[in-house]
Amino acid sequence: MASLTVDYYTSTCPPAEIMVKNIVYQALRSDSTASAGLLRMHFHDCFVEVGGCDGSVLIDSTADNTAEKDSPPNQSLHGFEIIDQAKQVIERICPGVVSCADILTMAARDAVAWAGGPSYDVPKGRKDGRRSKIEDTSSLPPPSLNSTKLIELFGQSGFTAQEVVTLAGAHTLGVAQCKFFKNRLRGFDSTNDVDPTLNPNFANMLSSVCSSGDSTNVSLDWTSDSFDNRYFIALQMGGGVLTSDQTLFTSPETKEVVSTYAMSQDKFFFDFSQVIVKLGMLNVKEGDEGEVRLDCRKIN
Repeated sequence: MASLTVDYYTSTCPPAEIMVKNIVYQALRSDSTASAGLLRMHFHDCFVEVGGCDGSVLIDSTADNTAEKDSPPNQSLHGFEIIDQAKQVIERICPGVVSCADILTMAARDAVAWAGGPSYDVPKGRKDGRRSKIEDTSSLPPPSLNSTKLIELFGQSGFTAQEVVTLAGAHTLGVAQCKFFKNRLRGFDSTNDVDPTLNPNFANMLSSVCSSGDSTNVSLDWTSDSFDNRYFIALQMGGGVLTSDQTLFTSPETKEVVSTYAMSQDKFFFDFSQVIVKLGMLNVKEGDEGEVRLDCRKIN
């Protein structure tokens, strides 16, 4: 891991950073929802136990292998064509030098900055993995987890309870489909029809919106294309869309962190820029542990 450095491409491909940023910004100007897509894709790449941050989520399935991107948690990922475009531009200037894993890491960072979030430097030098299998995605956290289970799961990768809340703040961007939280709106448990941690007015609004069907999208906070601290303010008001969101405010172990971030966007931005870099270092491949893919969708 020591060989990952912020200036890794300074001598081998100096324009790499600016090329990725230009492609990402250009794409986001025409589709602002892709900022959430790129950040989520980065997380789904890194948080796979077998692979880590190795660009394995970018690989297409083949006749004899179902890849990570076709697993249920990854079927709603979008923004792959942005990574493809950045890769193609870079390959013309610096062939065989910049890994897809690094491009995805840089693109996620640029998406955060474009949406109004913090700017931060990312260490580079990751190699691309040669494996992408659907079963490897079983370590991704489902939206139904409570805070105890979330802390336990992330703890296995070295994250603290506070860092779990910080990373959850990525839900300031993006949407969720009704099927992932409809259990909270009707027949919740033997005592409550509706999840009692939901604000009743918010629950009514969600029920109304979700009457259109399971695949209807709902914003995870009320500024779904802006990276800010509104997500934490929403949790304080009983406006967490997913169980895994709202439980961060109802749990004594994490409630105070939520309140801190709701009060101070600067604190959230500072902590997020550190924890997202930490995420990007999970199980990275270096040297001959991987390769620099020439096409992000397939192994060389």
